[in-house]
Amino acid sequence: MHHAAYVFDAYGTLFDVHAAVRRHAGEIGPDGQLLSEIWRAKQLEYSWVRTLMGAYADFWQLTEQALDFALRKVPSADPALRARLLEAYWRLDCYPEVPAVLKALKASGAKLAILSNGSPEMLRAAVKSAALDQILDDVFSVDEINRFKTDPSVYDMVVTGWRLYPEAVSFQSSNRWDVAGATKFGFRTVWINRTNQPDEYRDFPPGLILPSLEGLLGGV
Repeated sequence: MHHAAYVFDAYGTLFDVHAAVRRHAGEIGPDGQLLSEIWRAKQLEYSWVRTLMGAYADFWQLTEQALDFALRKVPSADPALRARLLEAYWRLDCYPEVPAVLKALKASGAKLAILSNGSPEMLRAAVKSAALDQILDDVFSVDEINRFKTDPSVYDMVVTGWRLYPEAVSFQSSNRWDVAGATKFGFRTVWINRTNQPDEYRDFPPGLILPSLEGLLGGV
């Protein structure tokens, strides 16, 4: 089934959020994976809490705050690496299949976009670093509305901006909570379950579950 538009979450779906820590794994030591997991978990937690409180701060500020917490939580990691870890986050690796999949979808005539919690500056840097700037039609940042996913107004940015019905949009995310929010909004959703996580939010099921973005090229 071909869709008029394919919209992608950025962090964890197109870009590997653990790449920054992995780049400095030798200096961080054996607790690198733990540090990265705490950094990511707190980054997301802060976005949800701030949306509920009505106290928006952009995603880069939350990324910095989350890393500060992670470094305190993992004392074996040298705090002197803070600046280098943050610098690496601006140039996260994209997953290997991403460029080819996006180019193929673009060639099919579909519109392509990112819909992300990331700040505009973060997203521009990531997209340029991965050479996706010539493929994507649009990059939607929650910075325009000062609310984070899964607030329905985030998903509405796409249908309002592109004048589409929700069902015309195929939305891809590796974050199950994001898929739940997009499903409730009315998007056709695809959960990119890269790490074989158990399902949750079963009352808001994805339309499809794939281990990577490559499955999108099967015409689904």
